[in-house]
Amino acid sequence: MEIKINEVTYSYTESGRGQTILLLHGFTGSTKTWENLINKLEQNFHVIAIDLLGHGKTDSPIHEERYKMELAAKDLYDFLIKRQIDSVHLLGYSMGGRLALYFALAYPAKIRSLILESCTAGLQSEQERYARIEQDNHLSSKILNEGIEAFVNYWENIPLFSTQKKLPSESQVKIKQGRLNQSPIGLSNSLKGMGTGIQPSLWDHLNQIKNPTLLVCGEYDEKFCLIMGKMNEKLKNSEIIKIPDAGHAIHVEQSEKFATIVSGFLLKREKEEIS
Repeated sequence: MEIKINEVTYSYTESGRGQTILLLHGFTGSTKTWENLINKLEQNFHVIAIDLLGHGKTDSPIHEERYKMELAAKDLYDFLIKRQIDSVHLLGYSMGGRLALYFALAYPAKIRSLILESCTAGLQSEQERYARIEQDNHLSSKILNEGIEAFVNYWENIPLFSTQKKLPSESQVKIKQGRLNQSPIGLSNSLKGMGTGIQPSLWDHLNQIKNPTLLVCGEYDEKFCLIMGKMNEKLKNSEIIKIPDAGHAIHVEQSEKFATIVSGFLLKREKEEIS
């Protein structure tokens, strides 16, 4: 399905009935990222997955400023307004988790609960931020100068995704094809406009989030488990779960466990709201 929001045509899928859960994929992902999770959640919930700016079948604006976190979050807000959806359970992975966190702070009335998978609240020191911006700009140029295939070959071999080498070859081929199908300008601008370095740090605002929040990390992803542990200390109404035998992309590497945990968390929220 398609919908025009602020001059950008967004692609999304929806299925199921009940309370709405909105799914936000990570960098190089798309709605297809969530197929296994959707199959589980649609039994009890109205599930919407959306291709974020520059990804999947959503438009890839040519100006990097259009990808800024505040504009991407405003698009999601206007999407919910246009679809007449009062509030959602919001789930975001990695880049999508950073956007979900920003959205929850900017539009708290639209959130029922928050689920964050393998993400950060941003970089706190200026030195870290400048270094990351430089890194993202370099990678952005690599995508445009060397082409999508060279980038994907590089990207799938970074340490963050080393645990995905254990996946069945069929799954690895599917993930790679999804990355190859992305828009070079979309990925390039996403890094420049919404990368970890350029986004505002949200650490000092985490205590403003009152909604029930679930943080999920994979045991082999030590860096993000440490980050999310610190986030858990600052959030007022949160819990953290470390998934065994999983790295960064838990919903891919341990899809059944992840789906069961997410579904259980949402059903618990639903029962609490009724009571």
